[in-house]
Amino acid sequence: MFFGGLAIFLFGIKYMGDGLQKTAGDKLRDILDKFTSNPIMGVLAGIVVTVLLQTSTGTTVLAIGLVNAGFMTLRQSIGVIMGANIGTTVTAFIIGLKISDYALPIIAIGTFLIFFLKNRKANNIGQVFFGFGALFYGLSLMGEGLKPLRDLEIFAELTVSMSEIPLLGVLIGTIFTVAVQSSSASIGLLQQLYEQGAMTLDAALPVLFGDNIGTTITAVLAALGASIAAKRAAMTHVIFNLIGTIIVLLLIHPYISMMYFLQERLNLNEAMTIAVAHGIFNTSNVLIQLPFVAVLAFIVTKIIPGNETVIEYKAQHLDPALVQQSSSIALGQAKKETLRMAELSEQGLVAASDFVKTKQKRHAELTYQFEDAINNLDRKITDYLIRISANSLSTQDSAQHSMLMDTVRDIERVGDHMENIIELAEYQVTNKVKVSELALEDLNDMFNLTIETLKQAIKALDTNDILEARAVILKEEKIDKMERQLRKKHILRLNEGACEASAGIIFVDMISNLERIGDHAVNIAEAVIGEE
Repeated sequence: MFFGGLAIFLFGIKYMGDGLQKTAGDKLRDILDKFTSNPIMGVLAGIVVTVLLQTSTGTTVLAIGLVNAGFMTLRQSIGVIMGANIGTTVTAFIIGLKISDYALPIIAIGTFLIFFLKNRKANNIGQVFFGFGALFYGLSLMGEGLKPLRDLEIFAELTVSMSEIPLLGVLIGTIFTVAVQSSSASIGLLQQLYEQGAMTLDAALPVLFGDNIGTTITAVLAALGASIAAKRAAMTHVIFNLIGTIIVLLLIHPYISMMYFLQERLNLNEAMTIAVAHGIFNTSNVLIQLPFVAVLAFIVTKIIPGNETVIEYKAQHLDPALVQQSSSIALGQAKKETLRMAELSEQGLVAASDFVKTKQKRHAELTYQFEDAINNLDRKITDYLIRISANSLSTQDSAQHSMLMDTVRDIERVGDHMENIIELAEYQVTNKVKVSELALEDLNDMFNLTIETLKQAIKALDTNDILEARAVILKEEKIDKMERQLRKKHILRLNEGACEASAGIIFVDMISNLERIGDHAVNIAEAVIGEE
């Protein structure tokens, strides 16, 4: 009954979080991106997103993903992680409201909204209701399943030990949270045990602090294969929660006395007492450590040293004020940003080439980051150009405007093709497809020629050099010719049995994507020639 209840509880939390996320719209990433200008704003953003996701781990993993992608700095992520720790206390307060008796009617309302209404928004709200009801139903089953524990002598001895040795409680809380991958479930369990009299407050509170350490493990796992910055963000989460636990353990007896006083004075039920203890602990931890965000960032930088490629996602040259003041200057700024976008596409193609050669995961991640950055700049530059087009433009400005619109679209397509190449290489690794050495050499030659062609097209765009642009067109003819030759060579290798059929499909698709990148490089060059 306990394990079934735990399963329904975890499902309820996940389902409710998904429903809240859909109801709020997919704006969580935007909230974290826009409202993290300083640590205090980061804390508020972390609280909001955690309440919507119903999981601090989800928020922390999202923050780590944004740091890994370059959308957020380490310092910004520290504020978000602190906010997530406050936001996660909301679940414990909800549990403390004691509405388990209404769990099944709430599930029924959710089911009705999901199955009997065709409106998507109503379905999403139904998902929230269903998850909310399932959370409480699972919790009540967990409580029923735990009742026999009260009569077990070994469990009674364990709770006495936890009261006398708080570190033991911290360890048990950490292990259980790591096992179920949810601090909300651990705290819900703790609320049930305390409510049933199976555990005293003296024993429950150290377990509560251990839950906070255990919840950091998921973030650590999420950062294992990620960038150095993402690893640092995960390490910050661990250090932050460890420091908080050490501080509260030093003051454990006054803290327990304070909680007994609050329980009596505010007439709190057992579950709400644990929720209040959790809320005070996490909020105090944030208030104590918030002024030391820079120190935390310094410590984790020393623990996890190293430099890496930092991709600046955000537009650097698009000043909205210039759109009204001078269309010509605004177009000049849009061109600068387009050039930066083009350089990112070139760097992404180099990273893709490195991944095909070395199969090192870092190169694949870099390529995906470059692709994300390109997509972000594509939206930003296109929006900026659309705003410029609302002004009356001279013939020359109008021509440049059209050229930039076309060029941005071509660069975005280059990003798509380099992503396709990475997906093909990942398929090769996952399915252990062996590509012959000769095929890899041919592929390397075509990569080099394509990168060179793209680089020259970017140079032509930067300098408006017609000769460079014409050289690009000649090089692209070489790419087309090379693709035809490599296809023929590949067919010969297949006939001779030197290459597997599955490897051949990957090889042909890769050279086809490189040929398409060559076409987009020519489009950029022709736009330069056309503008002249």
